[in-house]
Amino acid sequence: MNTLKEYLAQARTEKKAIGHFNFANIEGLYAIARAAKTLGVPVIVGTAEGEEEAVGTKAAVALVKIIREDWQIPIFLNADHHYSFATVKACIDAGYDSVIYDGAKQTFEENVAISKQCVEYARQVSMQMGREILVEVELGYIGQGSQLRDTIPEGIAAITSPEEAKLFLEQTGADALAPAVGNFHGMLKQGDKPRLNIDCIKGIAAITDKPLVLHGGSGEEADFAAAIDAGINIIHVNTELRRAYTSTLKTYLDQHPDEIAPYKYSAPASLAMEAVVTEKLKIFNRMQ
Repeated sequence: MNTLKEYLAQARTEKKAIGHFNFANIEGLYAIARAAKTLGVPVIVGTAEGEEEAVGTKAAVALVKIIREDWQIPIFLNADHHYSFATVKACIDAGYDSVIYDGAKQTFEENVAISKQCVEYARQVSMQMGREILVEVELGYIGQGSQLRDTIPEGIAAITSPEEAKLFLEQTGADALAPAVGNFHGMLKQGDKPRLNIDCIKGIAAITDKPLVLHGGSGEEADFAAAIDAGINIIHVNTELRRAYTSTLKTYLDQHPDEIAPYKYSAPASLAMEAVVTEKLKIFNRMQ
């Protein structure tokens, strides 16, 4: 089975993107894995700090390892949005395939310093353990938290310039970059979906051959295609999964008020998540 870096290189060549989906319980993880297996495409599953606490750091590693080996699918585990070297280190030590240090709210200098520390530690462990660990860094503010929003978060208009991106990657040595390109975490409750700055993506892609990552994957389908063509290699989706799970769960419990078996009322919610993942993977992989 290929490495994540090899799948990313293939996606870049074929003008596709690998889908990244967060999970906080086994129903969510299985929903993502089922969709990827059915479509025959690689997938990244992620736990941000809150989700990691719910699942368990070592448990997440073990679960993904079992699915990868038993289901024979290219599924990779990412430590999504970690905000300190200590939490990034813990995920690397536990066996995550990739990690994200999110220093977007720090000064440029502080972001560089901690990002570089994460990269250097990942390289050290990779050499010692003989396994590949990718480090993604973030430059430019795209908000925090996967949630339904009334308005676009303040500060989203400030996009990452190619010059900043080039300097940041040179100084950190990171494997991948998540820039701010008009995207933001979460979804608007109503109104038009956010539009991406495709020219910004093109400009950043022109200065590096490293994977570019789009966070906040709850947008327009046409924008996804344009973003992938411009150089995006990974697209994150979380809020839509949470909404699908929660709304389906609420409906089922409303219709079956006496049901108390968790595996029965969580099953339709898991299937609702699988439907979202399937839809997104088809878009990201240019499937009809």
